[in-house]
Amino acid sequence: MCVIAGGLVAGFTAPVATESSSWASAYLVLVAGVAQVGLGLGSSILAPRPPSRVSTIGTLGLWNLGNGSVLAGVLLDRTTLVDIGGIALVIALGLVLRTVRRSTGPALLLRAYWLLVAVLGLSIPIGLVLSRIRGG
Repeated sequence: MCVIAGGLVAGFTAPVATESSSWASAYLVLVAGVAQVGLGLGSSILAPRPPSRVSTIGTLGLWNLGNGSVLAGVLLDRTTLVDIGGIALVIALGLVLRTVRRSTGPALLLRAYWLLVAVLGLSIPIGLVLSRIRGG
C-alpha cells in the first residue's frame, strides 16, 4: 500500500515537485513500503514458529503508526511527531527481531534480514537528528 501511495505522491506532485514531496514519495516507497515487505517476508520465512496474530498486528500497527508519525512530523514541521514515530519504529524493529530469535533458517537469509534491520535501526537516529537540524 505504501509503495502505491509513494508512487501516487510522486505522480501527483511531479508538475510542481518540491523537496518535501520528493522526500515523502521516497520515504513512503522505501521505508514504509519496501522495508515493511522485507521485514514481513523475512519474519514469515525465518521465524522458528509463526508469530501470534496479536504480535503480528501489534508490530504492523507500530510500523505503520511510526511511519505515519514521521511523515506527518516532517511535513508539518513537528519534531515531536517525528520523535514519537522514531520510537514506534525502534520498538517495531525490536519485535521483528524477537520473531526470528532462535531461527534455524538459511544463514544467508538470516544475515540479510539482520542487515536490513541494522540499516533501518541506524537510519532512525540519523533521521531524528536530521529532522532537528532541518527543523521538522
